Amino acid sequence: VDIETYGARMRLLPYNNVCEKRVLFTPQFFDPLEREILQARIREGFVFVDIGANIGAYSLFVAMQAGTSARILAVEPQPDIFDRLVFNIRQNPGAPIKAVDCAIADKLGEVTLFLDPRNSGESSVKIVGSGQAGAIKVSATTLQALIEAEGYGHIDALKLDVEGAEDIILEPFLRSAPQELHPRLIIVEDGSGRWQIDLPRLLEECGYREIARTRLNLVYEREA
Repeated sequence: VDIETYGARMRLLPYNNVCEKRVLFTPQFFDPLEREILQARIREGFVFVDIGANIGAYSLFVAMQAGTSARILAVEPQPDIFDRLVFNIRQNPGAPIKAVDCAIADKLGEVTLFLDPRNSGESSVKIVGSGQAGAIKVSATTLQALIEAEGYGHIDALKLDVEGAEDIILEPFLRSAPQELHPRLIIVEDGSGRWQIDLPRLLEECGYREIARTRLNLVYEREA
C-alpha cells in the first residue's frame, strides 16, 4: 500500500509487521507522545540515531520535521525490512537519512539475529518468544563504533527498539563512550522483563531523568 503520512511517502506491506500495520491503519496512535517530544526538540542540524529503524517511520518523521540540515542514521539488520527502509527513504528525495544494514550489539563481528515469523518487527539478537523463530547471521557493531565511524560529535536524540537487547547496547556505550556522545534524549522500548541489568538505574546514574513513560517506551533526557 502506497501512502503519505507524517509528511512522508511510504510503501507498506503490513501482512506480518505490526509497525507497518500501525502506521497504515492508526498513524495517529503510533507513538504520539514520543513523536511530540521529539518534535519539540528538533532544531537546526538535528542529529538523530534510529536503532531498529524497521521501515523508517521514526526516521522519516524526524526528517520531515527537521529538514535537510539534519543528520539521521537509520539502522536495521533484517535484510528484507532493510530493503523496505531504503525504498521508503528513496521515495522522499532530499531526506537526510543514511540507512545502515547491521545489528547493534555489545561486540563487533557477526551475531545471530532471531526472526519472529508472526511479526517482522520482533527480530532480536536475543531469542524471541516464538518457538517458530528462525535465525540468520548478520554483521554487528557497537553503538560507539558506529557513531565514531560516522564522525558524529554529538547526538541530539536516540531511538532504541531492539526487542529486549537495549541493555547490551546501552550499557557498554554509556560506560565507555565520551560524555559528549551521550544522547540528550533517549527513547527506549521498555524491555524491563528481558533486560539483564537495571537499565533505568544506569541511565539515572549517567545523568538522565525519566520524562515520559508510555505503553511501549520509556523516554529519558539529560541536561545539555
